[in-house]
Amino acid sequence: MALRIDLKPHERLIIGDVSIRNGGRRASLTFETKAKFLREKDILTESQARTACEKLYVILQAIYLTDKDILIENEFVQHANEIMTSVPSMGLYIADIHKKIEDGDYYLALKAGQDLITYEKYLTNLIE
Repeated sequence: MALRIDLKPHERLIIGDVSIRNGGRRASLTFETKAKFLREKDILTESQARTACEKLYVILQAIYLTDKDILIENEFVQHANEIMTSVPSMGLYIADIHKKIEDGDYYLALKAGQDLITYEKYLTNLIE
């Protein structure tokens, strides 16, 4: 089944290792085969990642966009362990992300990573 994506003017899209930016008008793309892609709203660059969970999300993006790279997955585990040591309550979120990675559901792992960032922001707001 084909997947249709509507892009806003100037919206960015990453397909595999290719970054694409839409022109000045809305555009519609149809993916006729399975493809790994990220819409601009889901992209977080390394330079934008300021918190530990945002940096973990950048690693998740790399896991999602690359083919089963053990080095990147090891980096995820190391960073995830550091986060859980610092904030044990994040362990449930990280366990959920890890399960999705193990199951090969990389896109769902990204979505769970967004939930982790939301939780991190919630905790930060409690402290301030």
